[in-house]
Amino acid sequence: MPKITHLIYDFDGLLLDTEPIYCRVNEMIASRYGKTFTRALHRQIMGRQALDCAQILVTELDLPLTAQAHLQARDQLIYDLLPQAEPMPGAVEMTQRFYQLGVPQAIATSSADVTFKLKTQHYQAWLSIFKAIVLGSDPAVKRSKPAPDSFLVAAQRLGADPERCLVFEDSPAGVKAAKQAGMAVVAVPAAHMEAKLYSEADQVIANLAEFDPQVWRLPE
Repeated sequence: MPKITHLIYDFDGLLLDTEPIYCRVNEMIASRYGKTFTRALHRQIMGRQALDCAQILVTELDLPLTAQAHLQARDQLIYDLLPQAEPMPGAVEMTQRFYQLGVPQAIATSSADVTFKLKTQHYQAWLSIFKAIVLGSDPAVKRSKPAPDSFLVAAQRLGADPERCLVFEDSPAGVKAAKQAGMAVVAVPAAHMEAKLYSEADQVIANLAEFDPQVWRLPE
């Protein structure tokens, strides 16, 4: 196994606890049309770009909406909620520790620019420790997860070989994207997710506070 020199993180549900907010909003929209947003649907859309999520929900729930209309309805509900999101357990401590140890780090998220700014308005000092932040709306990202584009762009901006990058992901789509990028990946699934969905991951942990740098020959 090549020595890991760079770290790349997903954002939603991995560094910042936004998934309950997205779930609540998707439940509200589905209920308007007498439909139910299920955990199975949530698993299906995790880690994907917003428009892709909207298309899946419109199709699977047979909603009388276009994907764009669903996205607009979501945005009307979500903008006031996103700034309330809190960091995930161990996220700030772990990323700051590696920053102090001189390990270059990046974020590769499917979030678009406008929603990312809403989520992070209270966390600018924390974000400043990341050498690169790649958003889903970045022109260099041609395809969203589970395609590998966002991780490959992040590695390029870190000046890192993909095989020397370790990715942290909470979604099956993100794990698949990282493996397609030729990277090692640690999965940190949400409590309601089935373990078998993360069979491609190199390691599975309950939360970032559990991560052991020694396993990956990283500085402690």
